[in-house]
Amino acid sequence: MTLRSFGQRQTENSYTREVELAFADCDRNGSVRPAALLSLVAAVAGYDYDARGLTYRRLYSMGEVFLLSRIALRIHRRPVNREVLAVTTWEDGVHAAHMRRVYEMADETGAVCVSAKSEWVLVDPAERKILRPDSFTGKAITVCPRTIDCPDCRRIALPKGTGEDLPARPVRWSDLDGNGHVYSGNYGDIVWDALPADLQGAPLAALYINYSREATLGETVALRGLREDGAYIMEGWLEGERCFSCRCEFC
Repeated sequence: MTLRSFGQRQTENSYTREVELAFADCDRNGSVRPAALLSLVAAVAGYDYDARGLTYRRLYSMGEVFLLSRIALRIHRRPVNREVLAVTTWEDGVHAAHMRRVYEMADETGAVCVSAKSEWVLVDPAERKILRPDSFTGKAITVCPRTIDCPDCRRIALPKGTGEDLPARPVRWSDLDGNGHVYSGNYGDIVWDALPADLQGAPLAALYINYSREATLGETVALRGLREDGAYIMEGWLEGERCFSCRCEFC
C-alpha cells in the first residue's frame, strides 16, 4: 500500500492545508460532524499564523491574541469519512472591532464542499481586555481577493420571551482547550446533543454561531431552544449572561 503525504502551501495572503477526515470526525451517518468543521475553522487560522512565525506563544508574549467571536458555515455538500479536503483560508480585512477571516474546503475534484466566514477579536491575554484591530503589530491584515460563497456572520439571539428549556450542560474536563475554557469547536457537539432527535441527522445547509462568554470547568450552561420552519435556534447562558448562541438551518 502506498502511503500518502498531505501537503500545505502558503501564498502572500492565503494558506492551504490538506486534511483527511477521520472516523472520529464523523457522526453515526458517516458525515462530518459540525463540531469538526468548527474545529477546522479555528485550527487552520492558527496554522496560517504559525507558518508566518506568529505562533500562539509569540502572540501571547506580544500581549495580542485572537479570540473567535462569530462563525458562519455554508454546507454545499457534507463531506464524509476518509475524504481529503484542501482547506484554504484568507484574511479578509477588518470590520468595526472584528478582524475577518474566510475559508473554502474543497474535495479532491476541486469542488467546494464547505465555505465559511469568521470574525475574531484581538485581546490582551493578561488583562482579558479587547484591543482595537489597528493596534495589532504582528503583520498587516490583508483582504481576500475572491468572493466566498457563504453568508456573512450575523448576530444570533432568541426572540424575547420565546423558546423552551433544554437539559443543562455541565462543563467537563474534556471540553477544555489550552486557554482553560470550552474549545470553540466543542460547542458543535453541545448543540447537536441538545437538538431534537429528528434534526440531529437531518441534512445541514448552514450554521451560524456566536461566542459571547467563555465557559470554564465546573460551570453549567443553561440551554434554551426554539424550532422554526427549517431551522433551530439555541442559546447557552451562564449566570444570567449569554455564553453562546447559534442558528442551524436544514435542507
